[in-house]
Amino acid sequence: MFMFNINGIIIVSVLFPILGGLLVVLTGRLGGDTAKTAFLTAAVTLLLSFFAIYYTAAGRAADFIVYMPMGMDFHLVGNMMCAYMAGAASFLSFIIMYYSQGYIEEGPYQTEFYATAMLFLGSMMGLVYSSNLVWLFVFWEMTAICSWRLVGYFRAKTDIAKANKTFIITVFGALFLLLAIVDIAQTNGSLDLTLLNGYHISVTAALFIILAAFSKSAIFPFSSWLPDAGVAPSPVTALLHAAVLVKIGVFAFAKIFSYIVLEIELAQFVMYIAAISSLIAGASALKETNIKRIIAYSTISQLGFIFLGIAAGGFIGFSGAFLFILMHGIAKGGLFLCAGIIEHKTHTKDITQMGGLIKIMPITALSFGFCALSVMGIPPFGGFFSKFMVFIAASEAAPWPVIAIFAVAAVFTLAYLTRLFYIIFLNENRKKYEAGAHEAPRQMLISVGVLAAFSLLLGVFVKLPLGYIYKMFGGFL
Repeated sequence: MFMFNINGIIIVSVLFPILGGLLVVLTGRLGGDTAKTAFLTAAVTLLLSFFAIYYTAAGRAADFIVYMPMGMDFHLVGNMMCAYMAGAASFLSFIIMYYSQGYIEEGPYQTEFYATAMLFLGSMMGLVYSSNLVWLFVFWEMTAICSWRLVGYFRAKTDIAKANKTFIITVFGALFLLLAIVDIAQTNGSLDLTLLNGYHISVTAALFIILAAFSKSAIFPFSSWLPDAGVAPSPVTALLHAAVLVKIGVFAFAKIFSYIVLEIELAQFVMYIAAISSLIAGASALKETNIKRIIAYSTISQLGFIFLGIAAGGFIGFSGAFLFILMHGIAKGGLFLCAGIIEHKTHTKDITQMGGLIKIMPITALSFGFCALSVMGIPPFGGFFSKFMVFIAASEAAPWPVIAIFAVAAVFTLAYLTRLFYIIFLNENRKKYEAGAHEAPRQMLISVGVLAAFSLLLGVFVKLPLGYIYKMFGGFL
């Protein structure tokens, strides 16, 4: 049956969440439960991604094409790299949609939130599987429109201004991608990555792709939009900062340059900028007092490590970077969702107004601690193995100043997350909370608990994701 072959799975993975967004709108108009509709849509998308991972691991890649004029063929390729990214994004989106049922239970604009989130997920699936650069660009821009609406969810004047900032910076970066696509079409005669395998492109086109990836993944000098996006609801910040949006840039960078040759000079340029970005973001997190902005700066800093692994190249570099994408997504998603619980109960984002919360929210504290330990890179949590592999690859390919800067950034990660946990959960010299303060609703606690557990279990059983990743790049590199 079409639905149960690999081509059908990939096509439905892209179309189903997009149509699910329309179904959410229809459900809202009919007075139904939009949260449940979005959750079920995300669940089906996750199931399809699991099937894609299973089939690609068995050596069955998808290759679906609809021929169109001027080389703009709608070409979906489902290989192991694409299925892996789709699985990571859909799993985190599924958890976030479940969490949202407790967080946005009485909030405004619910129908728009869930519909936009599903369109966002569908756009991510389209970008992940698109082999044609034009369609990759189309889905890239669809995510920008969705993020604009999601960041400005609360409609306050300052929120709208920061949503506009997010949109302007990421769309400005997308213009670089569009210029690169035009250059590649003119000089290489094709827009399809499968036909560009092993090709060299102009330095200008490669540099434009790098700048586009930097803007989407909030790497210096395009990083200021990500901390500002923290005005959005916590499910949105988790979706944008951990699961989907910021990973688009680094994934597109990895995907394009797994086919097209990245010149050594440009690879070193990426390493230096990523190092500077990680260092600046880490230092900013040490000084910040807004819980969401601290975690956002942490995201910027950790994304630099992923770019380092990909730019270092080779089997270990790519493998470490893709393991980092999974481990960071799970742990950082958990941190943002825990921050949502904390903000929900304390009615503030200012950590100087918090303290002693471990007595009131022990489950949230434990979950936050597990996720923080993974981001720090403490064994046996999953983040240790990914960070270790990236440093191994860097030791063979990166200049020594780059390695030194990233080592300092890693120490900063340990410092600001330890500070954050201590002030929020352990420090008693803070405001007293009202007697009614307690743990979050069940959906929210289960969500953060699952992500915390995965942060540990994927480290203990790291051979499982690594086995798939090794097989993935064994055929690519």
